[in-house]
Amino acid sequence: MQNYNNIFRQAILDYHKSDDVNAPICNPYSQATLEHDLYLKCWIDTVQWHLEDLIRDPQINPTEALLLKRRIDRSNQERTDIVERIDTYFYDLYRSVTPNPDARLNTESPAWAIDRLSILNVKIYHMQVETERTDISDEQHCKVADKLRVLLEQQTDLTTAIEQLLDDYRNGRRVMKVYRQMKMYNDPTLNPVLYAKK
Repeated sequence: MQNYNNIFRQAILDYHKSDDVNAPICNPYSQATLEHDLYLKCWIDTVQWHLEDLIRDPQINPTEALLLKRRIDRSNQERTDIVERIDTYFYDLYRSVTPNPDARLNTESPAWAIDRLSILNVKIYHMQVETERTDISDEQHCKVADKLRVLLEQQTDLTTAIEQLLDDYRNGRRVMKVYRQMKMYNDPTLNPVLYAKK
């Protein structure tokens, strides 16, 4: 699991070399590998973090805001698609494991937990940046330093929880299931606003 955090950090640092939401991704991992998908997942999260910052500009032009909102919608769909692809990887990995008779279900799949870990890495990066600012008060510095400490603890806990979950799947203590999001609002055949226009 620590390797996952390393891949996420690499994607975040690579993005910030240009710090440009339009910069092309240069994924260093081979396609059709878990590492490739983890890097892509975190790149999407990092770009979306900055899109969310941009759209909150109180002086933003409404036309530009609408374009950004549409881009964020597309990004959310890409994020969902890549998470479901990662879940398929884990489902295939553990499909031959026979669950124990007392095996339990989990509230979320491995990839959705990994999704939270990726976003947590993005938060940690940006909170660390806030702790390095020299234009804030001592009080504000203490607040962001405390928030960073909490985020780092959450990262440790979540990393451990994901490791434990994967170990449970490997050993049949949990039933491996994939939960699809079935997002309807992006589907022109399921969103009434979209199919009513046809």
